Amino acid sequence: MCVLIDKFDEHDGPVRGIDFHFQQPIFVSGGDDYKIKVWNYKQRKCIFTLLGHLDYIRTTFFHRNYPWIISASDDQTVRIWNWQSRNSIAILTGHNHYVMCAQFHPTEDFVASASLDQTVRIWDISGLRKKNAAPGMGGSSTARIGTSSLAASQTADLFGQPDVIVKHVLEGHDRGVNWVSFHPTMPLLVSGADDRQVKMWRYNESKAWEVDSCRGHYNNVSCVLFHPKAELILSNSEDKSIRVWDMQKRTCLQNFRHDNDRFWVLAAHPTLNMFAAGHDNGMIVFKIERERPPFCVHENLVFYVKERQLRRLDLTTNKDVSLIQVKANKLTQPFYSLHYNPAENCFLL
Repeated sequence: MCVLIDKFDEHDGPVRGIDFHFQQPIFVSGGDDYKIKVWNYKQRKCIFTLLGHLDYIRTTFFHRNYPWIISASDDQTVRIWNWQSRNSIAILTGHNHYVMCAQFHPTEDFVASASLDQTVRIWDISGLRKKNAAPGMGGSSTARIGTSSLAASQTADLFGQPDVIVKHVLEGHDRGVNWVSFHPTMPLLVSGADDRQVKMWRYNESKAWEVDSCRGHYNNVSCVLFHPKAELILSNSEDKSIRVWDMQKRTCLQNFRHDNDRFWVLAAHPTLNMFAAGHDNGMIVFKIERERPPFCVHENLVFYVKERQLRRLDLTTNKDVSLIQVKANKLTQPFYSLHYNPAENCFLL
């Protein structure tokens, strides 16, 4: 229906990070007031505020399984919070410029962060999980994580393994990196930066390396993510476009232009083939491919096209048969409509 359901306005100034929880009726937001707020949208109120960051907050995300929130800030740190105990449970230091984005891996004990220091970092948070993952528990002390080997070895001597370790530092962008996303199932990352490139990275236990770049945007790349089901990458940019890339060939398949508005952020629907993109004047919700097949109804028969076959479904008997194979059209565009002429028993597709 595209109607506004609710509006929450307790932040002072811009709100940059936002995320729904996967199960609970809550969402988290972070803004330029240095505050992270957790809201219950059924009760229509802010339940609590997490304080600790010393500069603008760029992104906030929930963990899928643990009661954790990850936040990235211009104070050059990434913080992990337990939203049940309402504590900060880790501070990830090491970037030396604004951290623009930080994400939990959907299933593994990894965090990825992107910064204007031109790097993407992958962090191992398995130590943190072992210490804090019991539901309802939050480590009362805040773990400080440094990247200098001396400090790390000293903390390791005193307290065993540090909670969070920098696993890989990915260098390859020549300008600040604005966004980073994990692939849902493969050991891949995608990043977008002010060098106008979308880069794909692969990682394993011992190393991480750049696979390739997708070139085509002609201004800063704001946001980038893997399609949840297809082998595609989506990116959008201050060049006022959304692009869809082939993950294997790294070529641009589609380019949606928006005349007046720069794009800033993208989101994928958790289950449906739907995406949303935020721009200067609001947002758009879109699909990449048409899902409704071309069809027509004649008496009790439905004719439709599915996977290059013209099929006939008899509504009285529920019998579904393939009539003919449809030749592949040169264009990759889907078929839109189907018409049937019963007198000549012919179809127009």
